[in-house]
Amino acid sequence: MIWVTGDVDGKQYKEPFSKGIMSRSLNVADIGIERAHEIASDIENYMIENNITEISNSDLAEVVLNYLKSLDINIATKYENWRSLRTSRKPLIILIGGASGVGTSSMAFELANRLRLKNLISTDMIREVMRKIVSKELSPVIHKSSFDAFEAIRTPSIRIDSVIEGFISHVDVVNVGIEAIIERSVKEGISTIIEGVHVVPGFIRKDLIENNNIIIFTLTVDDKEAHKQRFYSRCRQPWVKRSLERYMDNFGTIRKTQRFLVEQAKIHDTRIINNVDINETIDIMVEDILEKFGGVHNVEQES
Repeated sequence: MIWVTGDVDGKQYKEPFSKGIMSRSLNVADIGIERAHEIASDIENYMIENNITEISNSDLAEVVLNYLKSLDINIATKYENWRSLRTSRKPLIILIGGASGVGTSSMAFELANRLRLKNLISTDMIREVMRKIVSKELSPVIHKSSFDAFEAIRTPSIRIDSVIEGFISHVDVVNVGIEAIIERSVKEGISTIIEGVHVVPGFIRKDLIENNNIIIFTLTVDDKEAHKQRFYSRCRQPWVKRSLERYMDNFGTIRKTQRFLVEQAKIHDTRIINNVDINETIDIMVEDILEKFGGVHNVEQES
């Protein structure tokens, strides 16, 4: 058996080498799970042939990196960036926003699996908690959905669209919870993915965005009919207790909130992804994350 050693907060640990764990780490470099398993097997064979029965985590990473460099320098760079990101003292905080039905929940789940992140929070859950804290009489907007919150506005503004005004009011309340989770994640050093319609570029405090490892994605489904089909697919699942009719009745307002989200993303230079293909969307996200943060941490470690 080959043992991998490491150090956490000054305490030594030792665990068996796992091809499964290694292949999941390699898959972040976008080489495919089958090829990742093959490379993990090659690494194991290399250590067996060289009579290595115990190796440090850092030395193992160096072995993997050198092997990848012999295959493809681009893959090696992605893996190196991923390693530097995983070993950073700063947590990674990923925010995924988009209108109802564009797939923020599904993409967040897939991204968490790809990046091996355990903390995944939905803004819908934040909203539910806030509903228990804030009464309907005090804030009727929070007790509506994001796309029909305008119905709860007591004195609609004449300056902007009422649907967007309701959406903004709804987001403003939930955003208090989003910022609290970001602050907690930064303080505790916990990498987190936050997803939902309430993640809107420009609404989160600049000091939180600029001073920490935070990246925001805005998902869309540009094709109107494809967007409708997402609701049909979602509502046919037996465990989903949501009314298709309600979504269809409010589809126009949902599309309007999507346009607003896209406008905000453009203003604040946020990555906009037309979420047509799941694998393509995840690949784009991972590429952006590694490009933005991996190189930064390499510089930090060298300085």
